[in-house]
Amino acid sequence: MGTGIVVLREGFEASLVVGIVLAFLNRTGRRDAFFAVWIGVFAAIAISVGVGIALFAVGAELEGRAEYIFEGSAMLLAAGLLTWMIFWMRSQARTMRTNIEGRVGGALGEGSFFALAAVAFVGVLREGIETALFLFSSATGTSPLVSTISGIVGLGIALALGYGFYKGSSRLDLRRFFTLTSAILLLFAAWLLARGLEEFAEAGILPENEIVLWGTFLLLAAPTLWFFFRPLRRKKVPA
Repeated sequence: MGTGIVVLREGFEASLVVGIVLAFLNRTGRRDAFFAVWIGVFAAIAISVGVGIALFAVGAELEGRAEYIFEGSAMLLAAGLLTWMIFWMRSQARTMRTNIEGRVGGALGEGSFFALAAVAFVGVLREGIETALFLFSSATGTSPLVSTISGIVGLGIALALGYGFYKGSSRLDLRRFFTLTSAILLLFAAWLLARGLEEFAEAGILPENEIVLWGTFLLLAAPTLWFFFRPLRRKKVPA
């Protein structure tokens, strides 16, 4: 399930970036610039796939203690990155469209093919590399078939939602969608942390103690979810 949710969330965020860019170009009568956007998108996808292949290739070559350390490090990195990404996205959600459209408008004003391609490239590459790292971390110790099917389903839903957003026909409540998927991914991040520590325990770096390892899951998940769902305090306006 974790793989599918990760691909769904990351894929949809990438689709949102592309959808915002394409919708802005279409609205301003610059469909001729679509080509530059797709160049940036496919370049980012190619690099992301390369990063994913490299991670799995390196992991497959390692054995014993080195393998445990490599996989544990990847899991801890993924847990930290995933948690940071969720809170960062929450803070940027309100201004995301404005910021992207501003960069696209600036690129059009300069008449720069590369600047326009870079807007899509950076947005998709960030999500793609994060996805590669998360997939590598979540695939360790799980069924490859289940992870593959889950990932394909998540990607399919993400692309459908992204297309619906671009066409303006999607009735998805983005706030609820991001809140629900963020809660699930925060639990997934806590699970990655516990699994990463377990890998270090198998490598002999940490003591093997299931209570300590899975207690870490609760220590991260509980306060992180509390901070995420804590209602923002409204600033009082002086009379």
